[in-house]
Amino acid sequence: MPQSAETTPTPAPPPGDRAPGTDRPAAAPPAAVHRTVEAPGGRIHLVEQGTGPLVLMVHGFPESWYSWRHQLPALAAAGYRAVALDVRGYGRSSKPREVAAYRMLAHVADNVAVVRALGEETAVIAGHDWGSPIAANSALLRPDVFTAVALLSVPYAPRGAIRPTEAFAQLGGGEEFYINYFQEPGRAEAEIEPDVRSWLAGFYAGLSGDTGPSADPGGAGLFSVPPGGKLSDRFPAGPPPLSWLTEADLDFYAGEFERTGLTGGLNRYRNVDRDWEDLAAWDGAPLTQPALFIGGEHDAPTQWMADAIKAFPRTLPGLSASHILDGCGHWVQQERPEEVNGLLLAWLRSLPAASVRTAS
Repeated sequence: MPQSAETTPTPAPPPGDRAPGTDRPAAAPPAAVHRTVEAPGGRIHLVEQGTGPLVLMVHGFPESWYSWRHQLPALAAAGYRAVALDVRGYGRSSKPREVAAYRMLAHVADNVAVVRALGEETAVIAGHDWGSPIAANSALLRPDVFTAVALLSVPYAPRGAIRPTEAFAQLGGGEEFYINYFQEPGRAEAEIEPDVRSWLAGFYAGLSGDTGPSADPGGAGLFSVPPGGKLSDRFPAGPPPLSWLTEADLDFYAGEFERTGLTGGLNRYRNVDRDWEDLAAWDGAPLTQPALFIGGEHDAPTQWMADAIKAFPRTLPGLSASHILDGCGHWVQQERPEEVNGLLLAWLRSLPAASVRTAS
């Protein structure tokens, strides 16, 4: 059961949204409610808005529930129970000390616990960035709970034959691929935590569609670290204002990480090899539930993982649609909120009734 709850005003739904099954404009949804619920790793903080079938939204790095701020009221106004959580290690959620506590299996268990704590049996799950593989693996391992899955930015790719850190080492060439740079505890923290706000501003700008193409197929650019250097050495000089991120938004993110530090988020990267070992039984497994993919034209995972997108007929046989948003960068649901909301809602409304059951 929830341990605590508080209400927070949220924006009205996007203009033109309609109440389900009618031509009437949807009523403004109720205020969002913050809760903490019990999970295997301690507590999970979440923000909930609306009533109806449960849609659980999982954020990536370096973000929080707040990255879904535009989706919460839109989904609530359309008749869904929209829930965005702080992944363990972030925000108001618990932050276990052990690196292994951030393995994929632990995140799947947290998501199941959230669904149960909310009194539901099943949910549709959506994820962005690291939240995308967390959502995909939640659906893969617990198809009894997660009946449909929406993946943003990072396409589904089944477990492969090569240990991840070995594969990433090949991407860096003569430099160090950023995921391997993140492996040593404390190393990236020493770069980021002395000036969290400036680092976040550079990272958000470097991966934004406002800044232009950010990926380099050879592994250079923002995603690799020169010998003796830092990831931030390749950030845009004097990060420009972003059309999708206000100073208040940046203040919120910076405030969260100044309070919590970055270790919880970085520990997700430090489990990639452990996940590969844990998920051996699912090697090459397809994800069969109804699925949706949304990526950005200038988003690095969309480019690096083009082969994974081409493999969707085999790996995502339940895929309804795959959308690549022109000119969009990595932060898809924040950069293009109205477009993403429209795609999500159209997909949700197309799902079979069995995929959107509510609690009895």
